[in-house]
Amino acid sequence: MPYLIDGHNLIPHIPGLSLRDLDDEIKLIQILQQFAAKKGTKIEVYFDQAQVARNGSRSFGLVRAYFIHQGSTADQAIIARLARMGKDAKNWTVVTSDREILVEARGVHSQTKKSSEFAALLKAEHPGENAGLDKQEDPDISAGEVDYWLGQFKQE
Repeated sequence: MPYLIDGHNLIPHIPGLSLRDLDDEIKLIQILQQFAAKKGTKIEVYFDQAQVARNGSRSFGLVRAYFIHQGSTADQAIIARLARMGKDAKNWTVVTSDREILVEARGVHSQTKKSSEFAALLKAEHPGENAGLDKQEDPDISAGEVDYWLGQFKQE
């Protein structure tokens, strides 16, 4: 069953991801790519507050990301997408913790899953793997590499 996901609603439920990170969206997309490949299903993920240069949609394999421009919201885009699906909406699972979206999704007979439940499902699909769902380990970097990079970034 394909998934329709409220991205910024899901990010805080995934350990190691934060809405304050500049690359939080791409990290979530990477996690969703792994999940989609393993499950063999499509995922649509919606992010709001996109800057003008970044709005629109992009495909990442089985994951299609929608970056909603400022002045609109991912919630509005998800609700509009459900309306456009018509009867096909019953074949999708909507992932969010937003009550308005959950009500709309149930109204068109979509399956629903709260963001925290889906985050637990993602973690269960990657036991023992570091898929961005657990604290990331520090990479092995030699003292020489550290000195090199410190020299590169040293302000003069």
